[in-house]
Amino acid sequence: MSTEGASLKNHNTFALPVNAAHLVIANTIELMIKVWQKTQKRQEPLLVLGEGSNVLFLEDFAGTVMINQLKGIDIREEKDAWFLHVSSGENWHGLVCRTLDISIPGLENLALIPGLVGSAPIQNIGAYGIELKSVCDYVDLLDLSTGAIDRISASDCGFGYRESIFKHHFQKGHIIVGVGLRLNKQWNPMLNYGELAKLDPQTVTPRQVFDSVCAMRRSKLPDPKVMGNAGSFFKNPLVSSEKAAALMLEYPGMPHYPQQDGQVKLAAGWLIDQCELKGYRIGGAAVHSQQALVLVNVDNATSQDVVTLARHVRNTVAKKFDVWLEPEVRFIGKDGELNAVEVLS
Repeated sequence: MSTEGASLKNHNTFALPVNAAHLVIANTIELMIKVWQKTQKRQEPLLVLGEGSNVLFLEDFAGTVMINQLKGIDIREEKDAWFLHVSSGENWHGLVCRTLDISIPGLENLALIPGLVGSAPIQNIGAYGIELKSVCDYVDLLDLSTGAIDRISASDCGFGYRESIFKHHFQKGHIIVGVGLRLNKQWNPMLNYGELAKLDPQTVTPRQVFDSVCAMRRSKLPDPKVMGNAGSFFKNPLVSSEKAAALMLEYPGMPHYPQQDGQVKLAAGWLIDQCELKGYRIGGAAVHSQQALVLVNVDNATSQDVVTLARHVRNTVAKKFDVWLEPEVRFIGKDGELNAVEVLS
């Protein structure tokens, strides 16, 4: 299905009033290749979207937006683990629910993360102590110009904090069409974060972890169907251990999470909160009153409202803490993705 001059308001969770020159719903790999060839012929940009849950459109998109609807979940059981092959157009939270329903644990900490399975490796999604890289086996990547599908092992995906090779090297001309997951039969609950720390590791079940994660997320994060947002707007910043130690002297209660590489992760939401920015508003965009890490569309916000607000938040945090926040959300201009830090600088 192809639409000319289509509104993207229902295809970005910020619910911003932007349009695309063309909109295509793609449920086969053949159609994806055909769309790519057409955009190449027209010399127009192509943007592949899932549920639009991690994008900020800065303006109308000059080319084709293709909505990924590749479906299918295959499960193979072996002695030590379950192996899943999941098509990239499957809803991520739907996958988490499905695995738990058939008694396959391992994804419960990643419940209620918005978006599709195909977006998960791009961002190396993570929450409550687990990242995709810890359960990822491989990623199947379609080369749109040749039609070949390459299987990239997890160790070659360049996974880091909200980071992967798919954000850079394979950003154009490639689409993730499938993701392989390996879920160990020996389940080790990850209970380090938030309310999960109150659960008893000896008796806890995967379903209890799932329920607790869902309750925490729902209490903090507004439903985009009710109030437009893209979830966590900024990444949690990584600073040197020296920098963290200096900040701890000044702010003894500051949440901080030492990393394996010697750096320390800080909580961006806490930093924004300390600047007393909850509820702060510019135009139709505001910092969410419950969760400072989320910027929301409270009243027909424009893209410029959100950008101006994000810039104000970033500059205010930098002035107080000398820490520069980087957006987690992808910024999309008329021809494709832009460097979000440069847009806000």
